[in-house]
Amino acid sequence: MELHFAKWHGTGNDFILIDDRNGSFPVSDEIVRRLCDRHFGVGSDGLILIQAPRQDGTRFHMEFFNPDASHSFCGNGSRCAFAFWSGLNDAAASATFTAIDGVHHSEWRKELVAITLRDVTEIIRCTDGSEVDFVQNGSPHELVWVDDPGSVAIMTDGPRRRNAPAHAPGGTNVNFLRARNGVVEMRTYERGVEAETMSCGTGVVAAALSALARGQAQAPVAVRTPGGTLSVEALLNGDGASHLCLIGPVAEVFTGTITI
Repeated sequence: MELHFAKWHGTGNDFILIDDRNGSFPVSDEIVRRLCDRHFGVGSDGLILIQAPRQDGTRFHMEFFNPDASHSFCGNGSRCAFAFWSGLNDAAASATFTAIDGVHHSEWRKELVAITLRDVTEIIRCTDGSEVDFVQNGSPHELVWVDDPGSVAIMTDGPRRRNAPAHAPGGTNVNFLRARNGVVEMRTYERGVEAETMSCGTGVVAAALSALARGQAQAPVAVRTPGGTLSVEALLNGDGASHLCLIGPVAEVFTGTITI
């Protein structure tokens, strides 16, 4: 079959977007892996299906696949999904949608896309020494505070931490952080991709929460990734956080057709 798709990115985090509102996409691990493969497919950090709404009061469902065909919530993917859906619906200004972890709201803020995230029940401090925190916000994130993220051997330290026994059986994403001049700098080793990504939306939110809990930043928190800078709105609430919102740019890269 011929498959029509669009390629989008949010601060370098790139995704294949497919209009699957009629439910015709032939979902299989093999097809997802092939399409996401950067040598034999389109190439991306994930594949997103825009599907018919599954819950009253929502406009669409976002089904997200990592390149290894596993499922998780994806912050930047959600922002790209809304922008893609908006283009299919007369440039709609906002929408409520569902993802694997529940209901989210999205909207255009001028040229930026903002999405809400579910409340975080706990920002777990000092999980592996004094410089390591952990946040679960739809995806698991280990937050490692270092002197310089740029000097981290991320393809060595990332897999070691991602697969540590404490994170079994599913593993975790690993974010290496520092704060400078009120901005949090971040690099990410992303599970499911099994490599460094240019950006990670849920990682950016987790990094902002860790920085707020440590007194390293003030909301809204600017988080700089290799692919660009995003902003996080948040309100600390006891051990957790609420009123979470991720804001940043998105862009369509190209559209195409592939035979599968």
